[in-house]
Amino acid sequence: MKEGTVVAVHRCRFVDFAPSAVTALAFPPLRLPSVKGKKKSTSSPKALPFGTIVVGRANGNIEICEWTGSEYDIQTPQAWVVRKTLPGPYPSKVESLALTIRYPYRLAEDEVPKTENLRLFSAGGGSDLIEWDIGQSCVKRTVGSQGGSIWSVCPNPASTLLALGCEDGSVRILSIEADGLQHLRRLDRVKSRILSIAWGPPVPRQTSNKTSEDAETESDDEDEDDWSDSWLVTGCSDSSLRKWDVSTGRVLDRMGTDKLRGERTLVWAVGVLGDGTIVSGDSMGMVKFWDSRTCTQLHSFQGHAADVLCLTISPEGTVVYTSGVDQKIIQFSHIKTARPDALTSLLSSPPSRWVLSSSRRMHSHDVRALAIWPPHTPLPASHKRQFPIDVPPILVSGGLDMSLVLKPVALPTSTVVKIQNPLVTSMSTTFEDSYHRRLTYSSGPYSTSALRLARQARLLLCARDTGLTVWRILRRSSSPGTDEEEPSADGGYERVLDIDLNVHTNVVTSAISDDGKWIAVSDWYEAKLFRLEEEGNGDLKPRRIRDFPSILAGELSSSESTGASSLVFSPDSTKLVVATSMSSYILVIDLGTGTPRVLRKFQQHRMRDIVLGKRVVRGRKEQEDVEMVDTENTDMAGKDAEKNAESSDSGSEEEENANVEPATVTRMAVSPDGQWLASTDDRCRTHVFNLDSVQHHCVLPSFPQPVHALAFTPSHPHTLVLALANNSLHVYDVEARAFPRWARAFSAALPQRFAHLHDSVLGVALDPAPPAGKRHALFWGATWLCKVVLDAPPGWCGFDKKRKRKSTVQPPPPETPGRGPGQDVQEDAHGGRNFKMITHYRPILFVEFMEPSELLVVERPLPDVLATLPPPYFKAKYGET
Repeated sequence: MKEGTVVAVHRCRFVDFAPSAVTALAFPPLRLPSVKGKKKSTSSPKALPFGTIVVGRANGNIEICEWTGSEYDIQTPQAWVVRKTLPGPYPSKVESLALTIRYPYRLAEDEVPKTENLRLFSAGGGSDLIEWDIGQSCVKRTVGSQGGSIWSVCPNPASTLLALGCEDGSVRILSIEADGLQHLRRLDRVKSRILSIAWGPPVPRQTSNKTSEDAETESDDEDEDDWSDSWLVTGCSDSSLRKWDVSTGRVLDRMGTDKLRGERTLVWAVGVLGDGTIVSGDSMGMVKFWDSRTCTQLHSFQGHAADVLCLTISPEGTVVYTSGVDQKIIQFSHIKTARPDALTSLLSSPPSRWVLSSSRRMHSHDVRALAIWPPHTPLPASHKRQFPIDVPPILVSGGLDMSLVLKPVALPTSTVVKIQNPLVTSMSTTFEDSYHRRLTYSSGPYSTSALRLARQARLLLCARDTGLTVWRILRRSSSPGTDEEEPSADGGYERVLDIDLNVHTNVVTSAISDDGKWIAVSDWYEAKLFRLEEEGNGDLKPRRIRDFPSILAGELSSSESTGASSLVFSPDSTKLVVATSMSSYILVIDLGTGTPRVLRKFQQHRMRDIVLGKRVVRGRKEQEDVEMVDTENTDMAGKDAEKNAESSDSGSEEEENANVEPATVTRMAVSPDGQWLASTDDRCRTHVFNLDSVQHHCVLPSFPQPVHALAFTPSHPHTLVLALANNSLHVYDVEARAFPRWARAFSAALPQRFAHLHDSVLGVALDPAPPAGKRHALFWGATWLCKVVLDAPPGWCGFDKKRKRKSTVQPPPPETPGRGPGQDVQEDAHGGRNFKMITHYRPILFVEFMEPSELLVVERPLPDVLATLPPPYFKAKYGET
């Protein structure tokens, strides 16, 4: 990996990994404002922090994506990344998602709820409504609909009620107050399926009968009871919409849609604006606007050539976006028109109407879900929220082509001021002119890769939803420096193993030993271990270790599952490290004797707060800078952490449970010499363990973003390299328990082009035999590879297109480990060149070194994935009968 080194690249495209389609999207709601007469601020409103987006997949998985920028950064190139994955029960799918606020009274009116204060509900086409435990990544409870299959789910604006549209033609109302979930009532039944639901604007409760003294003494904690729900609207399967009275459960009115040749029209999507206007999209491609008072049609548009499957409303309620089978996203705008007789009726409000203002095609297949941030809340004009005009809303769409598409959608009337594009894609921010961004899909949970490599055995493992596939990479006689893809007579690849697993949920993690003799795989509830034996024809035969789950259960309580969230083998294949999924233990298992046995159980990731000397390390909930720790303090911190771990193991259960808050371990790495183990969790905490002494060594300062890649350098096994979700890089010396000075300068001088890459870093590959005294790393994302010289001096990094002039005098480089003051001066005179970018591999699923100067790059081209899907909707315009 040094300058001028030729690397042989295995460009593998045979991996048949198929990502799952996006079927549902949801943003967290905002708390309803107080109905009390509070004066509105005359200053311009502040931009809201970007909320968490929840993505439902067709395979049953649910992804929790969080904004990578800080609370005060409006522009963030990486946008949303997957922070947590909730593995879906097998078999299952996600058809509807709903987010509600657990305790609305704990939030300010303009405060965005955190993940800890959100409740997540989903329905997958069956008769059960699922509530998820986001912290434990598992199902919290289920409740039957009592009306057959659930077609739609919608919470009310106050997050106190949940409406279910059922197969039997009834609307079930569930109460979700006080963190509960129980049936409240059933509205009248009709002879059609309830395909979509939307709540009408909430109504302020009458407070005229209260005295002024009572109003003053009323606490602000009762603000959530200031609003009441009056009506809701449903889209049905019998070519109609129905308006319901929530208090009586009766149908107030019925609105009929168009029919074609006597067939029933399905109303797939409905929405309600703040003034009560109803929007509907149906199976004929019609988008209609209705007056909620008279239940008459206001406007009708033939905007789509096929079914309208989803719609969303802008934060101000002046723009509606619809999409569906024909892949188009259409924008409808509310405009005011001049009246000829305006002078004769000065007191009348100016007339207005809805128009089809623009359309864009950003997907190749059906669009199943739309969402927008900030979300729209149907509120009366007197309580309407104000949003800043210099920050555009972000429209998110997803469908059968498996990727989320982000697009800024500023109003054309907002262009009078300078608008900042949060996605940093273009200067234009309107729906008509702005560029959209496609988020790349990851093959594993938590933005990890589902592929693993056994270097010695040259085996490649790929985990599917419910199975495993193993390929053998054969050696080739081709010259290095060329891309190798197609099989030939003297080499290539071969499939040697396929395993279909009996699992409770989709596969979460897997691992293969370096010698190719062990495979470990786990869903959320049970981990499995297999010993591989090679047959005469070269295929592998797995033999399951039946008592492996009981070995894990012996170290856990009876109520804890034996599933794993992360697995890793030691380089000598004699140890297996298991991070349990729900209890967050780190189990070190010895495989050298043939019979697995647990050497040690660590519980550092279970602690809520870790006290290290005078420092408390906790999972940071706010965006802060990384705290660099001095060597002297961390020496004492490591000793204190070891004492705390020992005392927690011997302490009482009451003391242990008081400080227990398990975090999901997302990634682990073992040093090449097998001495060090690093593990990181979803609360941005990273621990280091010594596998030789089987003891906890130290804990790193909690980072502001989750760790997306971590590895130990082969040339210096005690050096830990970390990459965060926002593409910031850090280097930590495990033996010194500190960030070296040269590493601090390196982290602070990252080039802007690398830090502003739109695709977040997903992994790091390290050459097993690097040049002596050098620290080279190959970081990779979904669309790029970047070779980084970690101990190179900061400066020009090879990204600039213009060459440096020979007369330019460069300052002398600082002394770094493995580098004398007079070494590599000629290279430094040319600017260091410590960053080299390659972008012609995409999309990348996995990158790793098989041997020195032999690189494996696994791609899954999007056309190959789309070829497995049904053909998209297409309607010829000319010359067809």
